[in-house]
Amino acid sequence: MKHLRDMNHTDLHHTLLANNAEWSARMRKENPELFTELAKHQNPFFLWIGCSDSRVPPNQITGTMPGDMFIHRNIANVVVHTDMNLMSVLDYGVNVLRIDHVIVCGHYGCGGVKAAMGPEFGGPASSWVSHIRDVKRIHDTELAVITDEEKRFDRLVELNVAEQVYALSRTAVIREAWEQGRKIHVHGWVYGLSDGLIKDLKVTRTRYELEIGGVDLR
Repeated sequence: MKHLRDMNHTDLHHTLLANNAEWSARMRKENPELFTELAKHQNPFFLWIGCSDSRVPPNQITGTMPGDMFIHRNIANVVVHTDMNLMSVLDYGVNVLRIDHVIVCGHYGCGGVKAAMGPEFGGPASSWVSHIRDVKRIHDTELAVITDEEKRFDRLVELNVAEQVYALSRTAVIREAWEQGRKIHVHGWVYGLSDGLIKDLKVTRTRYELEIGGVDLR
């Protein structure tokens, strides 16, 4: 298959439609009942909260099928309690779809995290990145002693994921589910663009814990 970058940009949208037709035919051949079953209901196993980066497609990097994941994506996989989009996805995923595994997946080389390491800038993206600047501020002591800029960047990516796992654990949706005896697991992962591998940060939370100052991964 030709890469989209090698094609005439005027015809790119037609290419997507043609690819879709080929994909649909292949999937129906491999699993004739797939679309029939998907049309009846959805019963995903995971809620994925990831970055909007085009290089990190959740289903492909995890080898999952349509219907396996309920997905929310935003710049730098940030969990903001006032974000009604994310909170609605979380509520529906946990309370309606009864999902027990919530995954926050960031990625090394994240542009949103990189922006938070630089000077202030204007526009709506700046307001969004301010949440990551807060993560940087909380962990400034640890980050300041990392002299290698790329390693510091990678570490902030990891710390950002861990802080978002922490933020999820403090949402009313997750806390109430735990209070009801639900076995909800909130995981923190980081995807490597350079090798395609996912790293489990081992920051999974299974119960509510009151902490001061966020998380500590050291």
